Amino acid sequence: DLVLRYQQKTPGLGHTFAPLLSNFFSRKRIGVAIGDQILDLSVIKSLFRGPVLSDHQDVFDQPTLNAFMGLGYEAWREARRTLQLLLSANETTLRDDVNLRSRAFVLQSTATMHLPADIGDYTDFYSSRDHATNVGIMFRGKDNALMPNWLRLPVGYHGRASSIVVSGTPIRRPSGQMRPDQSKPPVFGPSKQLDIELEMAFFVGGGNRLGEPIPIERAHEHIFGMVLMNDWSARDIQAWEYVPLGPFLGKNFGTTVSPWVVPMEALLPFVQPNTVQDPEPLHYLRHDDAYTFNINLFVSLKGLLGFTHTHTHTHTCNCAFKLLFRFVVFNSEPESFGSLLELSWRGTKTVDLGEGETRTFLKDGDEVTLTGYCEGSGYRVGFGPCTGTVLPAL
Repeated sequence: DLVLRYQQKTPGLGHTFAPLLSNFFSRKRIGVAIGDQILDLSVIKSLFRGPVLSDHQDVFDQPTLNAFMGLGYEAWREARRTLQLLLSANETTLRDDVNLRSRAFVLQSTATMHLPADIGDYTDFYSSRDHATNVGIMFRGKDNALMPNWLRLPVGYHGRASSIVVSGTPIRRPSGQMRPDQSKPPVFGPSKQLDIELEMAFFVGGGNRLGEPIPIERAHEHIFGMVLMNDWSARDIQAWEYVPLGPFLGKNFGTTVSPWVVPMEALLPFVQPNTVQDPEPLHYLRHDDAYTFNINLFVSLKGLLGFTHTHTHTHTCNCAFKLLFRFVVFNSEPESFGSLLELSWRGTKTVDLGEGETRTFLKDGDEVTLTGYCEGSGYRVGFGPCTGTVLPAL
């Protein structure tokens, strides 16, 4: 199952797409993760001879996935079928051509990973009723936890595409206005409540004409694949500035994504029935096909002293429906919370890292890694790591 722009450590049946820069080559290119190796699609582009890709083999010479994703659903399916054939045990094209194999396969350990795409737009969805309720209670009180529109429409906002970075990029602690004492004027300074958010994100392709809607029944034809996302958040800045238009400096300083994009077709074996929603969504948001996925997610927080806390999550992720958009994946159980805001309940409790080291929010030098996979009988489809380290404010 395809992943473009090089990086994934988890062997499995999924070909995960990612763009890469090998230590031995100077140009970025698109590759597919195969165990601890990467199949360089620019080397084998002439082998994509199907009815769609035969005229568009040049998309695999590009430094990002944009051109390939732009070809749409049938091209994605055709690419996956071609790769499955080329990598099958009885297919000799790669298996028996030593020279081609030596040029086409690169060790992941020798590759540098990059953002999977040039991201022109980013839509942030405020998903998960449990997460929204928890945050609403903390910020507005139990009686006003959910705003009146929350249960009726996909609540979200656009922006911040320029601060999306690939896994491994350090994140600078932001500064901004905060109002820690409600009886006094706000103050300016470095955030004291720096946080993470465990999320999944989608890359979308095969667009539509301006003003022309995409029916919900065809939404799956425009969702290319998923990545892990850490939407770093400055909670003290966010709490002061988010009314009335939503997050600004509390959110726009950095968002980390994993470089490997797992195509939706690779996730179909892990699909589950959709959640019953109450109240029922309006017709344009309803469809009968199952599009909920069982994904195991993990957050690891490593402090400067070397102690690591790993938080485990098992989620069923319901895909609501731009090039990149995301949704938060949480549920009501504390062991499935995906932010320090909830784990520490806005700083009133501590998270134990071991050996006496604790956290309420992130400290400078903390390294956060998100990982995730879907697991079948005898195999896994992994998303690769999504890692960032906190740098001090300037």
